[in-house]
Amino acid sequence: MTQTAHLTVEGMSCEGCAKRLREALERLEGVSAVAVVLDGGQVTIAYDPAVTTVPILREAIEETGFDAVP
Repeated sequence: MTQTAHLTVEGMSCEGCAKRLREALERLEGVSAVAVVLDGGQVTIAYDPAVTTVPILREAIEETGFDAVP
């Protein structure tokens, strides 16, 4: 079963930032797809809730150097 998380991320200023974030999230176990919209800082993540959780996704965003807005 796949769930989708829609998160707002602050701190992305270029396509390189978006690519870095997308690649970091794609490396997480349980993540099957990531879409990043630079304008507005929107990130959509398809994930398996049996393997990962939204707090883990938020932590990965923070570790990449961006802010996951609550």
